Amino acid sequence: MQPSRPSRTALGAAVHRAVHQELEGGRILSDPLARRILGADAQLTLEEARRDPSLRRLRLFIAVRARFAEDSLAHAMAQGFCQLVILGAGLDTFAYRSPLAQQLRIFEVDHPATQNWKREHLEQAAIPVPRTVTFVPIDFEREELPRTLAAYGLDFAQPSFFTWLGVVPYLTEAAVLATLGFIARLPAGAQVVFDYANPAVEQDGSLEDRHAREALAARVASVGEQFRSFFETAALRAKLSGLGFCEIDDLGPTAIGQRYFHQLGVAHSDRGGHIVRASTRAFA
Repeated sequence: MQPSRPSRTALGAAVHRAVHQELEGGRILSDPLARRILGADAQLTLEEARRDPSLRRLRLFIAVRARFAEDSLAHAMAQGFCQLVILGAGLDTFAYRSPLAQQLRIFEVDHPATQNWKREHLEQAAIPVPRTVTFVPIDFEREELPRTLAAYGLDFAQPSFFTWLGVVPYLTEAAVLATLGFIARLPAGAQVVFDYANPAVEQDGSLEDRHAREALAARVASVGEQFRSFFETAALRAKLSGLGFCEIDDLGPTAIGQRYFHQLGVAHSDRGGHIVRASTRAFA
């Protein structure tokens, strides 16, 4: 990411959410603000995403990870959670469209350049910012997340729910584990939903799948946001347990297909993109 420019991958994810509303009718994730928040300047990007059939799998994965996070949050709220921290919020619209948002304190955490860009889009689209939302600008290379969240009012004495979508692959493993370690140490307990990818191996998926992965890697690298970390599923589970997470729900391609697309049988491979919910306590 260029320090003075908003994240291009945040824009890409927002475009995929918007196109999902059009091409799949928002079947996985209903987001009435997805197109509106993009503004008129995204029209060309939207048209490119509509025309390219190779982007469908990525588009659906982006919809699924948001849906899984929101479903997990709703369950956590029934257990008493009232704080939501959105790490790498980008153009996420949850706080501006969901009835659940009215019952939460929401902290949107992002790089200042990306956050200012989002606030401009909200203003241009006439989308009001609820009083429940606190914007938390942070330069992750120079500022500490725990200190910054405390300064902006996160109550460490209350359980906190974190979403961290579309970010982990762009960080080093050390940075990923440091953030997860902070979440695991919160004294009142916490849950986090994030996504990651397995390292590719030569026999993974079809030739078309491999070409799609290579094209995506090249695309994000071309805008200065290259992939930096991959995790083997069993090894990541062990690391999460070691950090203090006791409930770990990891959905790989097979589980995602069965839960959201009603696939029969077993996927060709359970390697690829995964979505995880990890909790530090067995909440009631």
